[in-house]
Amino acid sequence: MAVTTPATPIAEAAARIQANVERVIIGKRDTIELLLVALLCEGHVLIEDVPGVGKTTLARALARSIGASFRRIQFTPDLLPSDVTGINFFNQKNQEFEYRPGPIIAQIVLADEINRATPRTQSALLEAMQERTVTVDGETMPLPRPFLVLATQNPIELEGTFPLPEAQMDRFLLRARLGYPSVQEEEDILLRYEQADPMADLQPIISSEDVLALARARQTVRVEASVRNYVVRIVHATRHHSAVELGASPRGSLALYQTAQALAAVRGRDFVLPDDIKTLAPHVLTHRLILSSQMKLRGRTPEQIVQEIVESAPAPVEV
Repeated sequence: MAVTTPATPIAEAAARIQANVERVIIGKRDTIELLLVALLCEGHVLIEDVPGVGKTTLARALARSIGASFRRIQFTPDLLPSDVTGINFFNQKNQEFEYRPGPIIAQIVLADEINRATPRTQSALLEAMQERTVTVDGETMPLPRPFLVLATQNPIELEGTFPLPEAQMDRFLLRARLGYPSVQEEEDILLRYEQADPMADLQPIISSEDVLALARARQTVRVEASVRNYVVRIVHATRHHSAVELGASPRGSLALYQTAQALAAVRGRDFVLPDDIKTLAPHVLTHRLILSSQMKLRGRTPEQIVQEIVESAPAPVEV
């Protein structure tokens, strides 16, 4: 007789959503799994990759699979904060001010090429990402739940871009990359899109309300004291590494802890393993580190530092 745990409904729903998204996105199972982890934590994801690998399609497929509202914001240097949050305008017909919602009023928001906007416009996202509210002319309004920002930026193109400030980077739960497909995967893409766009008939698998219920269930996934201490030791090591000028904050510890719960649940477990921490640490911590100038000149990267820390930190033997 199969044993049902609080993680079982999460794993079943995650498998169905993943299969649905894979009708459109081919060969990116690990990235889809990361987005499901972010969804269960109601966290935001920064996707760094070159144009044309399917970032927008992935965001749309995820939104459609959970029946969520979806908006896309194309960030440009002339984009204003009000273009994101919306404005109050005077309606001459009824002689009253009315709020015209901006594209941030959605459950899944794709912030495309976020580093092309000025810091002032980038900061318009800060309140939404952290507080899940929007303030316009002194009036604060809640955002719909679940609320997830998927931001993209091109890691190669630097001209005409504005690097994201540390405060903004720290609000992204995860950083992910799609990467180019393999030869076989790219051929499968051509065949998949040969007759029609599979996005056209993609149907919701679960509702947004179901997602919120699964997110609450994720909190019941067990984390033993030794694994919790493992999380803290890894994050503390980022603050004391000789190559790091600024390490991960306590928000980074919380992000690693919560995403590990979500990954365990997605994989059908009601307890976290040290391997969950090892899998997620590069995605949770690298974008939170600032290396010293000397290390940057030597070609060291945050990915290398996090990998060194994870490999050197002794993992719990029993959980």
